[in-house]
Amino acid sequence: MVKRMKHSSVAIIGGGIIGASVAYHLARMGTKGIVLFEKGYISGGATGRCGGGIRQQWSTRGNVRLAMRSVKKFERFLQELGWDIEYKQGGYLLLAYNEEEAKTFEENVKMQREEGLDVEILSPKQIERRFPYVNAKSVLLATFCPTDGHGNPHLANFAYIHKAKELGVKVYTHTKVKALERKANNIIGVHTDLGYFSCEVVVNASGAWSKEVARMAGTDLPTTSFRHQILVTEPVENFMDPLVMSFSKNFYIRQTLHGSFLMGQGDPQEKPGINYNVTLDFERKIAEKLTAIFPFLEGLRIVRHWSGHYNMSPDAQPIIGKARSVENLFHAVGFSGHGFMLAPAVGEALAEMIVHGKTSHVDISDLGLERFEREVVREKNVV
Repeated sequence: MVKRMKHSSVAIIGGGIIGASVAYHLARMGTKGIVLFEKGYISGGATGRCGGGIRQQWSTRGNVRLAMRSVKKFERFLQELGWDIEYKQGGYLLLAYNEEEAKTFEENVKMQREEGLDVEILSPKQIERRFPYVNAKSVLLATFCPTDGHGNPHLANFAYIHKAKELGVKVYTHTKVKALERKANNIIGVHTDLGYFSCEVVVNASGAWSKEVARMAGTDLPTTSFRHQILVTEPVENFMDPLVMSFSKNFYIRQTLHGSFLMGQGDPQEKPGINYNVTLDFERKIAEKLTAIFPFLEGLRIVRHWSGHYNMSPDAQPIIGKARSVENLFHAVGFSGHGFMLAPAVGEALAEMIVHGKTSHVDISDLGLERFEREVVREKNVV
């Protein structure tokens, strides 16, 4: 048992895709003495329970930039880390069902193109011609980005952890952080199941437990966690490339590489908190909704059904940067269900901020806690 470590440069709390990406990028930049604590097992939280989508079609510039940078890194993932994470760029097809949503999509596309994203607007006839398996009868228009796609969150999480270990990061699974020791405006140590670890910097990448970790440091976060459910069907022959989603009808669906259909939706009546139960009501509602839009689903058997959590911020955008009143605590939380797809860019950017005090690849200055002191611009493209 570890009783006390003389020194650790960076202590990362959370072994999901965000914490793993931060650890890997810090180590790749030459940082020594990194430790990572995961209270359960790697990929056992939100990362391993997410839908695996990777998209760049957002309504805010900050999210578009992060996502575009992440896609560039996903494209090089196999070359850089040596792991095949089943990454496929099959595109995202976003469906607009009302005039307000259609107008928002058109505004989004204008902004996305200004940021350099390859995205197009499709009419219902174009949707039917290119994606004949979608019932576009009530659709006003759609947007499509061919470089969006999906990957395997488990494999990506394991890859970052594996490479981080190779670079010297000490990873402690099944190790709960019990308390943070603070002196003046700095955290000087972390109390865990394995004992006490001194530290110079702490990274809060604890997802659904982000608020709890912040409070250990004597500060707070405006994050709230909500359950989201996903189900998977039996596999059939592959024919659907893009992930298809609608914000007004509140769903997403994609076909996995081995042929199953993975689908999910949010519940506006869901109460905040940690809840891993699944419900028949979810199965009934999503089946009724999606068989009308995707008739081929009729008769397919459900083989798996699980739940995870969205760690929501007030504006559905991530909170990345320094904590209030604690000089050496950095947050990477509040991803609102999109941590996997943003993780490569977030890990890189936060590592740059910790090591150099600034970022060089993507600007995250608008994603700090300070933004909540101004008028909040909410991300609209969230299920």
